[in-house]
Amino acid sequence: MANNPQAKKRIRQTEKRTLRNKDRVSRIRTFVGKVEKAIDSGDKAAAEAAYKTAMPELHRGVSKGVMHRNTVARKLSRLSKRIKAI
Repeated sequence: MANNPQAKKRIRQTEKRTLRNKDRVSRIRTFVGKVEKAIDSGDKAAAEAAYKTAMPELHRGVSKGVMHRNTVARKLSRLSKRIKAI
């Protein structure tokens, strides 16, 4: 257990950061899920619109350090490929 004030503060900061990052990842998953749902329904216009709203969320996840940039690039590439196939 933490004995000094610095370690106690770091524990508090980590808890806050963990909650914030969980919210970010959840938000990203929601946006990606909307794109996948639109793709599965076969509606290309809706899929493209959902993709355009999901893209900045994924990039924001990279800038905030929640996701790796190559992971996001791979996900966006695969979603784009699926949308083009409709």
